[in-house]
Amino acid sequence: MLVVDRLSKRFGGLKAVQSCSLTVEVGTITGLIGPNGAGKTTLFNLLTGFLKPDSGRVSLDDRDVTGLPPHRVFRTGICRTFQIPKELKGMTVVENLMLVPPKQLGETIWNPFVRPRRVRRQEMEIRDKALGVLEFLELAEVAEQQASQLSGGQKKLLELGRTLMTNPRIVLLDEPGAGVNRTLLKRLAESIRTLQKDLGLTFLLIEHDMDFVMRLCAPIIVMSEGSVLMVGDPDVVQRDPRVLDAYLGGQYVATDD
Repeated sequence: MLVVDRLSKRFGGLKAVQSCSLTVEVGTITGLIGPNGAGKTTLFNLLTGFLKPDSGRVSLDDRDVTGLPPHRVFRTGICRTFQIPKELKGMTVVENLMLVPPKQLGETIWNPFVRPRRVRRQEMEIRDKALGVLEFLELAEVAEQQASQLSGGQKKLLELGRTLMTNPRIVLLDEPGAGVNRTLLKRLAESIRTLQKDLGLTFLLIEHDMDFVMRLCAPIIVMSEGSVLMVGDPDVVQRDPRVLDAYLGGQYVATDD
């Protein structure tokens, strides 16, 4: 589905991403790991249009999306979340979701006056979808709360919920487990698995929680100094000496459960 071909980005003398090539297959939950400074988030920013690459190519379903601005990348079906949740604090949880779908009739100046019934009908359809997403994420009980009142873990679930309002082709998750307690982290993992299995969604996620990655993702891509070091299944990655030494410090021990 997603093909990255020799992508590079330099900031002055810093080569943040250099000749990086990788693929993400349809229907997978692909993990992206590596130490701080490996270029993971910069790569996400390049894929989603927040940064323009110096060279290289990004394609989605054989369509060249290299260097498109974020709003156009969004329309291709590539959606992302952020390390730090970016909820709209002055709106309710359900309103945060309702704002996402593009080309809403009520966004024009004249439609609320000349087509009020159509605007209202579409708004109710979007609200019903948003409530369904919140029900799926077990956030229905906080639908009318201000988004700013959510816990850190709930905000991460809200971030995932906003991507689901767009019928995405691929979802890029930037450290979804950061700052999330183990209970909510388990719920998040279950939600991702369900979306992959039942809806066929594809995920690419950055995560530093090795246990979370090893249990959830296959394959796993390991980045080092802006490039891909290796790609493999969890059991291969966690036993590779380069990964153990460079990223995990030999501290991660595989378990059979």
